[in-house]
Amino acid sequence: MDPSGPWLLSDAAIVLKADRILWSGPMADLPPEHREAESRPLDGRLVTPALIDAHTHIVHAGHRAGEFEARLEGASYEEIARAGGGILSTVRATRAASEDDLVAQALPRVDALLAEGVGTLEVKSGYGLDHDTELRMLRAARRIGEERPVTVRTSFLGAHAVPPEFKGHPDAYLDEVCLPALRAAHSEGLVDAVDGFCEGIAFTPGQIARLFDEARALGLPVKLHAEQLSHLGGAQLAARHGALSADHLEYATDDDAKAMAASGTVATLLPGAFYTLKERQAPPVAAFRDQGVPMVVATDCNPGSSPLSSLLLAMNMACTLFGLTVQESWLGATAHAARALGLSDRGSIAPGQRADLALWDAESPAELVYRLGQRPLHARIHGGQWCRS
Repeated sequence: MDPSGPWLLSDAAIVLKADRILWSGPMADLPPEHREAESRPLDGRLVTPALIDAHTHIVHAGHRAGEFEARLEGASYEEIARAGGGILSTVRATRAASEDDLVAQALPRVDALLAEGVGTLEVKSGYGLDHDTELRMLRAARRIGEERPVTVRTSFLGAHAVPPEFKGHPDAYLDEVCLPALRAAHSEGLVDAVDGFCEGIAFTPGQIARLFDEARALGLPVKLHAEQLSHLGGAQLAARHGALSADHLEYATDDDAKAMAASGTVATLLPGAFYTLKERQAPPVAAFRDQGVPMVVATDCNPGSSPLSSLLLAMNMACTLFGLTVQESWLGATAHAARALGLSDRGSIAPGQRADLALWDAESPAELVYRLGQRPLHARIHGGQWCRS
């Protein structure tokens, strides 16, 4: 599964050296110098790149099952948020949790992803909305990568919502809390990228631009929750700032797709939130295809709008709800997801790539996307090391 080569090979071989792929291709073409190397037969199993979940809020405390019930009774996401629920409900629980609590609550969700072949995971802050909790969340995210065989990339999402103590004063929150917390997290080595939520219930494009200017000053890449509930110009803003990705994008337009294509900004599709919120307007997949915008598929694992810890199910949803092909869903959870995280060393099976692989008891990639509720993972290889499922 190399996006620049054949989609699928039969009777193939992969040569690993330390944490890298040294060679891959048809068994018949295996170079003579590798024919006597120590080998491990895989008994005809399917081998793919390890999956990459490029958008999660997996570190948080508590749950929001009550809001699920409220939505079933007709309440909208915005109504719940404006009444003090939504993100702010999780903020209260997360502020009360210790770092150990956050790690302990996140690990079962992480383990569910690892059991489905995930080898790289993005984790956002954004449920603290104060200096100490934002940093505590990022420290917890870093610990996940120490306690489990998975690569963790962190995104600072201090501009996720305006906390109650700054209600009606978002610029003051940015000045007094968000931007100083970003600087502190960066100085502690806790941040790989900077994210924000550009929406009527969160921050305006102008406010997000201030955040992005600070990120640029710190040398950090940016990404953005954009055009999820309305069209505020977030996708265009992300493109102007050369963002790694713009995410959600239900209300994005053809012009947004053109701008993203020109800037190299990928489109991260989050069908779990679309499904949970019972949205009706799907992202403009045809426009992204026409403009050559790579499409990512991620879980958006979070306690409110996407309590989803199955990337395989997200891939199925992207196909059934958004019309992606099987191949597009696989690229969205591997090579394109790596690009959304600014990583060029993973996401495909090719020489020089990191040896992050998933071994499946399956015959084809389509089988993995088509089945619901099954975990046919046989084993993972993470950085050249075998990890049993």
